[in-house]
Amino acid sequence: MKLSVTSWNINSVRLRIDHLARHIAEVQPDVICLQETKCPNDRFPLKALKALGYEHIAFHGQKGYHGVATLSRLPFSTTESMSFCGKDDARHLAVTFGPGAGAASGITVHNYYVPAGGDIPDPDLNPRFAHKLAFLDELMQWSDRAKPTAAPSILVGDLNIAPYESDVWNHKALLNVVSHTPIETTRMEEWRQAAGYVDAIRHLTPVPEPVFTWWSYRSPDWAAANKGRRLDHVWLAPSLVPTLKEASIGKAARGWERPSDHAPVTVTLEL
Repeated sequence: MKLSVTSWNINSVRLRIDHLARHIAEVQPDVICLQETKCPNDRFPLKALKALGYEHIAFHGQKGYHGVATLSRLPFSTTESMSFCGKDDARHLAVTFGPGAGAASGITVHNYYVPAGGDIPDPDLNPRFAHKLAFLDELMQWSDRAKPTAAPSILVGDLNIAPYESDVWNHKALLNVVSHTPIETTRMEEWRQAAGYVDAIRHLTPVPEPVFTWWSYRSPDWAAANKGRRLDHVWLAPSLVPTLKEASIGKAARGWERPSDHAPVTVTLEL
């Protein structure tokens, strides 16, 4: 059984539902994890998304900001949404596939949207950056407590950190830029390793090959400049790594009309 999973910071699910439909037509993923849906639960386009072939949908949103959703062709038996840093700001959603999901039954998919952190990489001067670091600390605590890779699991999302030198267009130029500062990259790697996850993208495309998933709206000619960062990630529990067959970045979607600044990331497992 093949299981394909897309992770995409859609930057408003209602505004870009046609983009989502186009991605589905081209890639046909079994599971889609969206971040930054920017949609309260009572306005979520459930009917329209089910019409695209995803009967099983979980979502956790709020007005105007953040929000996560998981769309699946396969049934899931449980859902969970955790809060961090004393804020219920819709940044996590987990589903576990249940009976009827075939070989995928029992796999948990965690969908995360880590805070961006603002522009100033100093927690004393920037409360948003302080929040990001605290969020990462709580993710470490969650990993120690929940041991998420003790069973088959996948962690995806816009983690808002580019951890390796070749995950950004210019390592030296971005060392003091939020998303690539040493304090962020170190904490992210400590969290991933403590949780026991394997970076799926880098498993198939090792460093130093450049890999980007995000290109700023501020760049008028983003494709030519290619000043990207790899902010979107897919991690696998070790038990699932032997099933990993393919990983792709849908860079073309960044060039669609009124696009998200993130490209969809898709992995395919052979279970």
